[in-house]
Amino acid sequence: MTALPLPKEQYDVVIIGAGPAGLAAASVAGKAGLSTLVLDENAQPGGQIFRAINTTPVKRRDVLGDDYWRGETLVAEARGSGATIVQGATVWSLDRDLQIAVSLLGQSQILKARRVIIATGALERPFPIPGWTLPGVMTVGAGQTLLKASGLVPDGKVVLAGTGPLLWLYAAQVLRGGGAIEAILDTTPRGNYWRALPHALPFLMSPYWTKGLALMREVKRRVRVVANVTSLAVRGGDRLNAVAYSVAGGGEQSMAADTLLLHQGVVPNVNLANAAGVAHRWDDRQLCWAPLLDADGNTSVPGIAIAGDGAGIGGAQAAVERGRIAALAAVQALAPGKRSLTPDRTDTAKALRRAERGRAFLDVLFQPASQFRLPDGDTIVCRCEEVTAMQIKDTIGLGVEGPNQLKAFLRCGMGPCQGRLCGLTVTEMIAQARGISPEAVGYYRLRPPVKPVALKELASIPHSEQAEKAVVRG
Repeated sequence: MTALPLPKEQYDVVIIGAGPAGLAAASVAGKAGLSTLVLDENAQPGGQIFRAINTTPVKRRDVLGDDYWRGETLVAEARGSGATIVQGATVWSLDRDLQIAVSLLGQSQILKARRVIIATGALERPFPIPGWTLPGVMTVGAGQTLLKASGLVPDGKVVLAGTGPLLWLYAAQVLRGGGAIEAILDTTPRGNYWRALPHALPFLMSPYWTKGLALMREVKRRVRVVANVTSLAVRGGDRLNAVAYSVAGGGEQSMAADTLLLHQGVVPNVNLANAAGVAHRWDDRQLCWAPLLDADGNTSVPGIAIAGDGAGIGGAQAAVERGRIAALAAVQALAPGKRSLTPDRTDTAKALRRAERGRAFLDVLFQPASQFRLPDGDTIVCRCEEVTAMQIKDTIGLGVEGPNQLKAFLRCGMGPCQGRLCGLTVTEMIAQARGISPEAVGYYRLRPPVKPVALKELASIPHSEQAEKAVVRG
């Protein structure tokens, strides 16, 4: 038997994810002297927001912007805190006893923690339009990953479509990096501007107002923007060759395209927390599932906290402050005598409120239209199992009441992504068909492993005599 990848089997604090929240939490817990382990499945720390912060080939700092480079400080602080940061570590199970199963270097290992902080961040919201699975179509988040990690900008005829701050940020980064964009098809519903107005004052007092305005002006000076787009479809045989669209009150139009990048916001990545039994609620403003948390980020499962965008979308700075608060609670619980080594809880809470100021305006303004969340006909919903919207609607018509029943009929949510790409769509489609709320419909009942793991890894996990007797008969 080879040596296990991690030298210890128990830690005071295990943090899952090395994005803004995970790094900030590691700094606080590590500096307080707690044995702190950060498990991150990427090759480098930073998460999605600060991806490849220490290795990016993009050396011109204006391309990715000042906000991106703040990640350097976070990584340096976490590395200097005494916390152990392990890259390439995929956590595939977490249970109520705070046992964590992690795959690393082709081996799986079970760890035990006194406290766990889930900082697995966000996922891009599904954007199921006709043809969205064709080659040539990808998400804005994937495009930004290629830019940060490899210095690549798309070439040929590039079209962006959708809504949300990341769409405009990525467009600006592509242009600064020497790329060109044919058009942006803006799907922000016109009515959202009116609905967001009651939340405008806090937004105008936040830093997002001036930053966002400057970003949109920078892009609009160089890119044609088609506003109020109400329908989208990908045209092509074996790959994208055009994008069809229409605007309110107009007929269908088409534009040639080699690459289409889609985006309509991000939502919390809830899979691991869900599988651990953490209670969630439906967020009517962000249109997604979010964990039930107290002011310290503690969940319904004792010992498990959630920080960052996984706790509800708030952006990078809010994620940092939420990470610090969750770690402060861990220090208070495990080593209250070390509180003098940590940031002040009151100041951190104030910083979080500042970071969250204006969030409600953004949530309402960029809420995606129903026609881009609730597909029809042959549009694929579950990409892993190639299940269409029509199949789902027909099956709901048989009397299916929730996602788990639907899973039994069509295998939706049973592929490698474990529902990450179809879960929200399935919940909303069932809610619409039954005329009830998504909260009442519920979500997939997830079980470990929440990430694919080789059977030989499972078989080679060291186990006790007691565990063997529990499953061996005779």
